[in-house]
Amino acid sequence: MRDNTPTPPEAMTYREGTYVVDTRSATLAQVMGTVGPRVQVRRPGGGREWEVPPQALRLATREERAAAVRGPACEECARLQAAQRAAVDGGRRDQAVAATVSLRTHVRKCHLGRTS
Repeated sequence: MRDNTPTPPEAMTYREGTYVVDTRSATLAQVMGTVGPRVQVRRPGGGREWEVPPQALRLATREERAAAVRGPACEECARLQAAQRAAVDGGRRDQAVAATVSLRTHVRKCHLGRTS
């Protein structure tokens, strides 16, 4: 005997680096990875990660992505951001992580006056 109960649609999966919106709080975030069935995200500028059920995420619109990556503050920002995007687009996780760390370190040191 067959079970005719409809199965729920599969949750969308997102590549690391993808801009998404946590629909529970309308917060723009960037996918950092997954832990079991949950997606780890973080605000585009950095900060603490949080976990979201995939069904609570949607892709960010072009306008939302543009707001997150508005023109870099300096030439070094532009160079580091380009390296980060190339690594993410190429699926090179280690290079993407290194580029993200370099970009954030540069922003903190040169634009926010932080040393740690």
